[in-house]
Amino acid sequence: MKLMIASDIHGSAYYCRQLLEAFDREAPDKLLLLGDILYHGPRNDLPRDYAPKEVLAMLNARKADLLCVRGNCDTEVDQMVLQFPILADYCLLYLDGKTVFATHGHVYNCDSLPPLQEGSYLLYGHTHVPCRKESQGIICLNPGSVSIPKEGSVHGYMTYEDGSFLWKDLEGNVWQRDPEL
Repeated sequence: MKLMIASDIHGSAYYCRQLLEAFDREAPDKLLLLGDILYHGPRNDLPRDYAPKEVLAMLNARKADLLCVRGNCDTEVDQMVLQFPILADYCLLYLDGKTVFATHGHVYNCDSLPPLQEGSYLLYGHTHVPCRKESQGIICLNPGSVSIPKEGSVHGYMTYEDGSFLWKDLEGNVWQRDPEL
């Protein structure tokens, strides 16, 4: 199975379009969105081409390809216009013998771990900063942000395939590999 993992689109039609173009190039089985889909949030500036209605139309057209969890900027009103579920606080995946806990990151993150067994993975967004950390035997991975990257990071996403996570920019260039996998 190949997954594409992205977070924090924040209503940017420009970057959502680029993400979906990358999705077409990558041809994964599913796109896992780690929340903050339509709204930019009060702590962020408006992202380029902020147009939530365009983003929802683009994503609704791909609803069969999406897995999503709720971000701190996602609401019941967003769910009313999106044709795929976004209100789960987390989802559990089982990939190549490993438990993967996917969430937005505002509740569970590398500093506040969910109840997982050692050797599990925690995928989260929220910080807009890509990272790989290990905490109490849990491997924590963050793809960064599609539309509002922070701390000098790139507009990007991650892929998972054959037991490996790769961080990529929106053009598909690999800029980091998980060294432990």
